[in-house]
Amino acid sequence: MLLTHALPLLNSVFDLVTVTFISGLIILSVLSISFIFHLRFKSKSITHLQNFNSLWTVRFLLVLFIFLWSITELLRLPFFRRKYLYPFLPSFTISQQASLCKVHVVLSLGFFEPAFLVTLLFLLNASIKKKTPNDAWAITFVLLTCLPIAILQALLIFFSPLENRVPVETSVIFNDGYGFQTVLCAYPFLSSVVFAAFGVTYCTWLLFSCWRVLSLVINKGLRVRIYVLASIMLVALPMQIVSLGFSVLWSPHQEVYGVISLVGFLGAFCCATTGEGILVIKPISDALDAGGDCCIWPSQLPPLLPQGGAVLRLEGPTM
Repeated sequence: MLLTHALPLLNSVFDLVTVTFISGLIILSVLSISFIFHLRFKSKSITHLQNFNSLWTVRFLLVLFIFLWSITELLRLPFFRRKYLYPFLPSFTISQQASLCKVHVVLSLGFFEPAFLVTLLFLLNASIKKKTPNDAWAITFVLLTCLPIAILQALLIFFSPLENRVPVETSVIFNDGYGFQTVLCAYPFLSSVVFAAFGVTYCTWLLFSCWRVLSLVINKGLRVRIYVLASIMLVALPMQIVSLGFSVLWSPHQEVYGVISLVGFLGAFCCATTGEGILVIKPISDALDAGGDCCIWPSQLPPLLPQGGAVLRLEGPTM
């Protein structure tokens, strides 16, 4: 850890903006969970909704991972910790704050964000399955995909095998000028590299999955929704990766770092809000409005499908 001088006012403004966006995402997550359980309860009395509700556990996992990621992002912000955490933990030492930054990197870049991204992709691929995937298989798939990343991040953060070769700082100390010290969290170079490798692989996988879905879909409204999902994800996630890469060039107390950190956060924020909006809230709203018809999309399909065409069933799709 490095000792720095007082944190610039502009960085506190960036933290406040980040807290505002996170608060909005938490509200959206609570709304998504309400939609999920509302459909869950309503499907018990409406037979047509039961098939669509078959993957409610996976949708709930998507929202839960996003919610937990939001909480970890709050814990890394000095503004939030100073205002809401320290009053309840007055004995929170500098060393413990530094450990919190390490935990944040492992949970945020190593598990929660990869987990909600993989869950999002699982729901997308489930939309073209002839048979609804089992919830247990979905959970196993997400865990098997994300746990290796989390373990690798933990090894890099807590054991620092390449400490003498690359920067490994996860935090710096700054003094506010009144004798009060706190810790600013940072993203180590190797952690950013690991997440970048995951992001590149994920974008390729997402692009292929969207192409497969589009090759089977003939509904114009559905195609537009898929295009929007793919466009936002394929721009926002690389934007976050690039921001993480540039963040290692500056110290967390510098204003430039605050700008880069905010841009990276907004990239992940766009991925999360797009996933909840297109894969949870919108399809559930369509299903409830349509009364659980055989297709989750509001637009009606033509009576005749071309050879090779496909109808996305309620039990599979989530968009």
